[in-house]
Amino acid sequence: MYDFIIIGGGTTGLSAAMYASRLGLKTLTLATMPGGLITTTHLVENWPGIKGISGPDLAMNMYSHAESTGAEIKGETVLSITKNGDDKSMIFTVKTASNEYTGKSVLIATGTEHRKLGIPGEKEFENKGVSFCALCDGAFYKEKKVCIVGGGDGAAKEALFLTEHASEVYLVVRGDKLRAEPTNIDKVNAHKKITVLFKTELEEILGDDKVTAVKFKEKEGGLKSGETIDMDGVFLAVGHLPQTELAAELGVELTPRGEIKIDRRSMTNISGVFAAGDCTDTEFKQAITGSAEGVTAAYHAYHIASK
Repeated sequence: MYDFIIIGGGTTGLSAAMYASRLGLKTLTLATMPGGLITTTHLVENWPGIKGISGPDLAMNMYSHAESTGAEIKGETVLSITKNGDDKSMIFTVKTASNEYTGKSVLIATGTEHRKLGIPGEKEFENKGVSFCALCDGAFYKEKKVCIVGGGDGAAKEALFLTEHASEVYLVVRGDKLRAEPTNIDKVNAHKKITVLFKTELEEILGDDKVTAVKFKEKEGGLKSGETIDMDGVFLAVGHLPQTELAAELGVELTPRGEIKIDRRSMTNISGVFAAGDCTDTEFKQAITGSAEGVTAAYHAYHIASK
C-alpha cells in the first residue's frame, strides 16, 4: 500500500515525488516517459535560480533529486485507475501491463501530447522530414532548409534553435503576429536566417521517400493557394492536447477542452484524486507552475495519509 501514487514523470510528477518523499510518504511514480516533454526543450532560461540549462539536464537533475529522497520511480504505462470505498477511506488501484498497485491518493500528471495539423503528408512523412522536436532532430538538417509551423513561444524557440543547424528557417504563422515572449520575438526578428510568414497555413506536405516541399493554402494577406516552397524538413509546434483519458474513465470532471478541473489544492472533484501540470485547466502552463501544483498536491496528500 502506497500513500501516494503519481502517474507521470515530467517536471510536475518529479517535483511531487521529491516533495512527498520528503514529507515521509511512501511514494510511487509511474512514468512512461521519465522527464516528460521538457526533455525535448533545447534551452530553459526561466527556471528560478538557473540562468540557463538544457531540458534533458533539468529533467535528469529532478529525477536524481526525487530518487535521492527515497521516491520509487518505475517506467510503466498505466492502463487504468479504479476507486473503492467512501470519501473517508478511499483506496485507489492503479493497473499497468505487468503490475497492480494500491494507494491512499493519486496524482494525475500525465501532461499533453503534440497537436497535429491533419493535412495530407503529415502522417505519411512523420520521421521522414516531419518532426515535433527540433532538439531531437535538428542536427539532421545541417545546411538545409526547414520550416516551423506555429506562432507561440515554443515555435519561436524551435526556430531559434534550428538556426544552429539549418541554412534557412521559415516560421509559418497562421495569425498576424507572434505570441511569444518579447525577448524571443526580438531574437526571431533580428536573426538573418529566419523568415516569418504571417497569415499563412500549410495545405499539404509534399515528398517522395522524404519531405521535399510544402504547399500553402490561400489566406487573405498570406501566400497564394497552391504556392509551394522547396523544404527539407517540417517541424510542428502548434500546441498540445491534454492526456486525460485515465481521468475521464475514473469519473474526474473535465472542461470542454478535455482538461482536468482542479482547485487551489490541486484536488479534483474526487476526494483523494489530485491533478497537476499541463493536463489541468490552469491557464498559465509552464514547468514551474506545474511543479508548484505537484508540490501542492503532495502537501495535501500528506494530510490524507495522516488521517
